[in-house]
Amino acid sequence: MKDPFAEAREKTGVLSCPFQGEAIPMLLRHAAVRIAAKDWQTFSSDAPFRVPIPSEEAWRRMRQLPIETDPPQHTEYRAIVEPYFRRAKLPEVITAVESMIRHLLDTALRQEAIEIVRDFALPLQSRALAHLLAESENEAETWIGWGVHVFRDGEDGAQKGEVLERYLRQRFERARAAPGDDFFSALTRATYQGRDLTEEEMMGFANLTFAGGRDTVIHTISSIFAHFAQHPASLAFLREDPARIVHASEEFFRWISPLTHIGRVCPVATEVGGVTVPADGRVSLGWAAANLDPDVFPNPRECRLDRKPNPHVAFGFGAHLCLGAAHARLLVRCLLETMVARIEVVEVLESQPHRECEAAYEREVGYDRLLVRLRPLRP
Repeated sequence: MKDPFAEAREKTGVLSCPFQGEAIPMLLRHAAVRIAAKDWQTFSSDAPFRVPIPSEEAWRRMRQLPIETDPPQHTEYRAIVEPYFRRAKLPEVITAVESMIRHLLDTALRQEAIEIVRDFALPLQSRALAHLLAESENEAETWIGWGVHVFRDGEDGAQKGEVLERYLRQRFERARAAPGDDFFSALTRATYQGRDLTEEEMMGFANLTFAGGRDTVIHTISSIFAHFAQHPASLAFLREDPARIVHASEEFFRWISPLTHIGRVCPVATEVGGVTVPADGRVSLGWAAANLDPDVFPNPRECRLDRKPNPHVAFGFGAHLCLGAAHARLLVRCLLETMVARIEVVEVLESQPHRECEAAYEREVGYDRLLVRLRPLRP
């Protein structure tokens, strides 16, 4: 694995990254990233459309909730939807995910080859999300059609944003007409500070639910298949002691780091690593760079499936810790358990890595296409 941030991390700990005409300093060191992530007064998330980098004004019309708010509002907003994201720990959801993965792997083993990104990871992410949101798996077929990223996959991002917005408004109409126990119905009943949620607030929760944690999960899954192909002894290593799977899951999240960074806005002028960020200027918290910090992770570019301790920040840090962390952990843990029990060899037949090509760095993360042949474990 290449580390595109190594030189800047060692020199200053900051990398200036031009995005949309704005030079954004990216924090690269593990300690600095964690400090900034907890200091929401200095590095604020109360900045509609500007928390993602690049910013998303052209693709959506509503503030994403709860991510684009600060405490205490963030804490109150988060509490509204957290029960659905905690469903990843329910026995019935775990059983459903395990069954899904077994079915997908069984299907793959019957075929000569399978394309992992769109024929395995995308359906798994979408159908598992349906169970998380107490939806029918059939509803996920619509979501699968949106591709790997709801804004940045194929057609024009603004057009895709409109498709998502129309779908969400239709789902809220359905929920009002025939309420149930699903995520959309819960939002129509939810209150915030003693009042009903506005339509824009409901849309903000739903937009984040479908736009966030989608490509990151898909890139993680494809990268795991590629790793096992490149390091065939890894499957046997986990098979020797399945208790290693928990540590392996965390190491995959650290090593892959599917979300490179996220933005924060400085309400007042702030100095970051010798760089003055003007008032209302942005700073980037470099999760991927922090996860390769050699001061914290010995031999950080090596994927050590028994690494511990492993204080990675792949899911962020502080108040804005990823809502979907438990869900992502469930998917990866179940995937590893099933692969270890059923797969002997992963062979890559064709691959097209996904590349982030920016002015300040170039990084491979996940795959746009990964065609593999799976060979079953013999009794």
